[in-house]
Amino acid sequence: MQNFTATYTDLYQISMAQVYFQKGKHKHKAIFDYFFRKLPFEGGYAIFAGLETVLEILEDFQFSTSDLDYLKDQGLDPEFIEYLKDFKFQGTLTSSREGDIVFPTRPVLQVEGNMVEAQLVETLLLNILNFQTLIATKASRIRKSAGDAMLIDFGMRRAQGTGSYHASRAAFIGGFEATSNVAAGKDFNIPISGTMAHSFVQSYDDEVTAFRDFALSHPNTTVLLIDTYDTLKSGLHNAIKVGKEMESRGESLKGIRLDSGDLSYLAKKCRKALDEAGLDEVKIAASNQLDEYVIKSLKEQKGPIDVFGVGTNLVIGDPDAALDGVYKLAFANGKPRIKLSENLAKLTMPHKKQVYRIRNAKGELAGADTVTLREETEALHMNHPFDQSKSITFSNCSSEALLHPVMENGKRLYAPKTLIEIKTYSRKRLAEFTEEFQRFQNPHIYKIGLSDQLLEERDQLRNHYKNINS
Repeated sequence: MQNFTATYTDLYQISMAQVYFQKGKHKHKAIFDYFFRKLPFEGGYAIFAGLETVLEILEDFQFSTSDLDYLKDQGLDPEFIEYLKDFKFQGTLTSSREGDIVFPTRPVLQVEGNMVEAQLVETLLLNILNFQTLIATKASRIRKSAGDAMLIDFGMRRAQGTGSYHASRAAFIGGFEATSNVAAGKDFNIPISGTMAHSFVQSYDDEVTAFRDFALSHPNTTVLLIDTYDTLKSGLHNAIKVGKEMESRGESLKGIRLDSGDLSYLAKKCRKALDEAGLDEVKIAASNQLDEYVIKSLKEQKGPIDVFGVGTNLVIGDPDAALDGVYKLAFANGKPRIKLSENLAKLTMPHKKQVYRIRNAKGELAGADTVTLREETEALHMNHPFDQSKSITFSNCSSEALLHPVMENGKRLYAPKTLIEIKTYSRKRLAEFTEEFQRFQNPHIYKIGLSDQLLEERDQLRNHYKNINS
């Protein structure tokens, strides 16, 4: 895991924290909501990822001696710096489970703590949760297109710096089986996988010798890249030759990789030739600017591709590149808080809250989550968050609470989840949603509503602040 100290934040967080300290507000209790306003990729859902990363960092989130020396050089108040010497995150987190399916507007995670600690963790949370949720969601869409084919994350070389590290983690949650990123594989216990580059073949005077040497060095994991010179006339021919040589030694060629050209056409030609040579167990892998749409097309063309290596479009979350998650104050110093906006969609929700998922009498999803005050246990009537003419009452239904305590006094409340556990849970949760919510074009809109009590509290607070600030 990468090391983070409390300087992994924006300057304005520290600047605000200093004012809280100077004015004696640093001990005031606060609650912040993490949520996002728009689903990525014009899709119908998002997969929440990054929670375990955040919990691990927060358990040791403090300023080092060199951090404090640096802040002193930046001209911060010496008394505030003295206060930060003993700073350690000791707040409480209530959150959706990692891997769960989440939607806009509703809280995904809540942070409770004093004003300083709750403020200082904002940037960290947004940086990690926004990115991993984006990539896990992208990976899930690619998994849907790939069907039973194996998916490998090949994105490290194209990622924005070290973002590939957490992208590999999130991609695994979203449905990938392996990564080329050795550091992520080691730290997160993700299977690692890779083949060779064109440069390896180019470094030899002839292709077949390059293939032979690679096979001798990796007798159990050889995958040959066959498009350096001519895929069908050279690469495939030499791969079959080396595959038969391996067979005579009691070894087996694991696969061939296509990295350019008409992937469906080439895969069909390669499959036919491999089968005719008695190498029917050799897998065909494909790479080269793949995403959910290209893979969907290849599957529709019945291209016999067993493995997809997905790089750039996965790890940068193409085409969205970012999830618009935000972190907003909901309660401070014993009072509910709200942010007003001319745009009703940017109006925040005050108070401590709970989110309930509505299920029918059979336990199936009813297509709606209701946001309530935390003490509410009834969630079967909900109001549109921005259009008060719309409301729904659910009959013969039950409510499933979605926000759970995960950290208290700066310590997690359960043993860390493995990625396999998170991935399995996520696939189970996504399987509950019908095809209409999972399709790529014009998916069904999952409803998010407010309870009567929360709506009343929000509107009263909105009117109050409009009046005193007008």
